[in-house]
Amino acid sequence: MNEPRQTASYLSKRLAAAGLRPVSKYGQNFLIDLNLVDLIANSAELRKTDVVLEIGTGVGSLTSRLSDLAGAVLSVEIDLNLHQLASEELAGRLNVKLIQGDALRNKNALRGDLMELIADAMARIGDEARFLLVANLPYNVATPIISNLLHETPTPDAMVVTIQKELADRIVAVPSTKDYSALSIWIQSLCDAEIVRVLGPKVFWPRPKVDSAVIRLVLDRERRDAIPDLDYFHQTVRALFFHRRKYLRSNVISAMKNRLNKNQVDQVLQSLGHGETARAEELTVAQIQALVEALRQAEAQQG
Repeated sequence: MNEPRQTASYLSKRLAAAGLRPVSKYGQNFLIDLNLVDLIANSAELRKTDVVLEIGTGVGSLTSRLSDLAGAVLSVEIDLNLHQLASEELAGRLNVKLIQGDALRNKNALRGDLMELIADAMARIGDEARFLLVANLPYNVATPIISNLLHETPTPDAMVVTIQKELADRIVAVPSTKDYSALSIWIQSLCDAEIVRVLGPKVFWPRPKVDSAVIRLVLDRERRDAIPDLDYFHQTVRALFFHRRKYLRSNVISAMKNRLNKNQVDQVLQSLGHGETARAEELTVAQIQALVEALRQAEAQQG
């Protein structure tokens, strides 16, 4: 049987028939162009040995495509009513597990049971298993989801997600641009990042007030393993960009307060060739990595 065309009218009637409407606090914007739903699924280049995490099940449109392509799909929906609607739509798909609740334990971590379920599914598949995040992410949780997953075990081999274009621009930004930030450094230090497609508001219902983008992040495990202490690196990079307009020296002194004195900071900066007028936003990803590691070693030496 042919699937009904997913238009704004179709979705609104479908939700209304179930007594539902979009909930703004959950960042609900449904993708109504099924060609773009296919684009997201296809951009992940899924295999039957893949375990996929989807955050934001919605009405299950993307979930069903992921189910067709992947070995196992774990989909999380915070809205109880949508969870129930999607459960009916996806009934009979044995490789799909639906979870109702918040995917985040707090702003700095995902729910532990999600990672356990993913690890279990990968173990059942075997050595060929990969873990991917593929989702039309609710805008209000996109940053913590993407950022925190890079700390998790297992770590996603790839992420293909729809997010605000503004966030996508920050992720792929280069030095000395307004979008270059701690998030740019963190993600580019671990992943290859590219914007697959920019999406205007009209392909969503309700229409958001901003453009969106499909972005693909592919984990580089060698790059990730080359960072001795991920937590130290992430926290220090965030501190270096806390006052991005200040000179680098001031930011480093602030970031290393009670850990390194000004003379020690100056020695590190001089050893790396950073002058008094240098700013964090001008440094490349590699230069930031070298700076953070030099600070970590200097701190360890005095411990």
